[in-house]
Amino acid sequence: MYKILGQQSKSQVHDFPLSETASSNSYVPSEFISQAVFAGGSFWALEAAYGRVEGVVKTVTGYCGGSIVKPTYREVCEGRTGHTEAVKVTYDQRRVSYRSLCDAFWETHDPTNKEFLNFGISTHQRSAIFYATEEERRQAQQSKIRRQMKLNRRIVTTIIKSDGVDFFTAENQHQKYHLQKHYRLCESMNLRSTEQFAESTIACVLNG
Repeated sequence: MYKILGQQSKSQVHDFPLSETASSNSYVPSEFISQAVFAGGSFWALEAAYGRVEGVVKTVTGYCGGSIVKPTYREVCEGRTGHTEAVKVTYDQRRVSYRSLCDAFWETHDPTNKEFLNFGISTHQRSAIFYATEEERRQAQQSKIRRQMKLNRRIVTTIIKSDGVDFFTAENQHQKYHLQKHYRLCESMNLRSTEQFAESTIACVLNG
C-alpha cells in the first residue's frame, strides 16, 4: 500500500530547514534504489502526483518510445516522433514497492479515457506502464486487474516492455512544472538547470 505525503505549502517552506525536509529521502544506498516509467496524459500532473508518494526519491519528465533521438516538446506534441509524455520515478524499495507505484498510477489520471486509444493519430499522450522485468509485468497486470474490477468502463492502459524503449529527458521548463511557478523559492534552493530539478528530492516533494 502506498502512502500519500501531505502537500507542503510553498509559502511555509522556510518555516523549517530545507536540509531536514529532504534528509529522509536524499540519500538512499544504491542497492535499494529502483526506477519505473509511467505515462498517463500530461507529464506535468503525473510528475506532481508521484512526488506525493512516500518513498519516491526523484522524478523526471521526459519522452518515451518514438523514432528519433532527443525530440523536443514541440516535435512530440505535433505527433511526428511516436513519443509519449512520460515520467521516470526513482524510488526507495524499502519504503514503497513497484506494486504500490502501479496502484498509485490509476489515481493520477483517467485510465479509461478513450482518447488514449488515438495515440499516434490525434494525440501524443497515452496511458502506459513500462516494465523492465517479468515480475514487474506481472505486478503491473495484476494491479490493472484489481483496478478494472472497481470500474464499469474498460481501462485502456497498455503495459509495455521497456527493453529497446528509450527515455529522453524533457526540457528544463517541463521539470517540476508546478514548483517552477515559485521562481524565488527555486532560486533560494539553487534550482536552475534541468539536472538540478531532476536530481533534487526536495523539489520532487514540493512540486506535488
